[in-house]
Amino acid sequence: MTYDVSAIRARFPALAAGIAHFDGPGGTQTPRPVIDAISDALARPLSNRGSLVPGERNADAIVTDARQAMADLLGAQPSGIVFGRSATQLAYDVSRALAKTWSSGDDIVVTRLDHDANIRPWVQAAERVGATVRWAEFDPATGDLTPEHVRAVLSDRTRLVAITAASNLIGTRPAIAEIAGDVHRAGALLYVDGVHYTAHTLVDVERLGADFFACSPYKFLGPHHGVVAVRPEVLDTLRPDKLLPSTDVIPERFELGTLPYELLAGTRAAVDFLADLAPETAGSRRDRLMAAYAAITEHEDRLCSRVDNGLSALDEVTIYSRASERTPTLLVTFANHDTRDAYRFLAARDIHAPSGSFYALEASRWLGLGDSGGLRIGLAAYSNDDDVDRLLAGIAEFLRN
Repeated sequence: MTYDVSAIRARFPALAAGIAHFDGPGGTQTPRPVIDAISDALARPLSNRGSLVPGERNADAIVTDARQAMADLLGAQPSGIVFGRSATQLAYDVSRALAKTWSSGDDIVVTRLDHDANIRPWVQAAERVGATVRWAEFDPATGDLTPEHVRAVLSDRTRLVAITAASNLIGTRPAIAEIAGDVHRAGALLYVDGVHYTAHTLVDVERLGADFFACSPYKFLGPHHGVVAVRPEVLDTLRPDKLLPSTDVIPERFELGTLPYELLAGTRAAVDFLADLAPETAGSRRDRLMAAYAAITEHEDRLCSRVDNGLSALDEVTIYSRASERTPTLLVTFANHDTRDAYRFLAARDIHAPSGSFYALEASRWLGLGDSGGLRIGLAAYSNDDDVDRLLAGIAEFLRN
């Protein structure tokens, strides 16, 4: 199929402002069909879920459709799709429920590579019950976190391993499927943070071997909330704190109140928008998503190579994203310039490439960057060659100052 980025960009109202967006790892811009789906949901009768009046039926259909859309996107089962306010909130909810099954002497494994939302909830839950936290480290020279790094901290006392499928700071993509095999052989569960991964790679939770897989629709063109896909047989064993009259069926048992129906309508529309990026592909939504992600990956990787090659030619630039498998995301620093100054310099020229550690504090510190991090450059499905030209010219001009 032909990837027509100009036609794709025309469907994003925010891009008319003329900003070159390299901030996708923090949240993507929103296409018109998603905006319209949110508006349409609010314009029609809407109430708590039920089957008697139109508002009840509309709410129920929105939730059912959104669960199926996310199941198609993630290769999961609709009965295991849990919606929440954010991936962070869901990690805390799951950690509290799982911690009820832990005790002193158990081990919980987290990694130095992860966003703090997939570290702190587990660390704090372990502390409350007296479990031991084990840290899987990564190679700071390459950014790789290998199965051997995780295997080194597994034992027959391990109850859970929390790991990212892709680092939001440097793009590293660990070999999750191989790691999952080791984790399950140790008798533990695997919680995968897929927030950054899902924006760039079609997910198959069964192939990955994830017991839990978290993501955020606003990182893949949708609205702001969180999703976690859980193996239903695992979900059914967990007993979260909840209101007495609320349902005990899964997945609703974990959703703790009325869902944001309009946002779920937008999420379904975002999945359909991604699938429609493969207009020449017939078949199911999952089939179309597979073709679309293949085209997105080819497009993003080509642009990322341009950025990488352009920055590598500049003497002052250090690039930290050198893992064997990675997303189109680069973290850079400059020998004689502060990346926060670069952020401001570029922003004044309508180029958005932010500076920071982006909540990946452990990774930033492990790289020797402290809490400051660096300038993060992230490509998205709507990025184009003009954006890359502007970025490279802007950084070169900044370094000349």
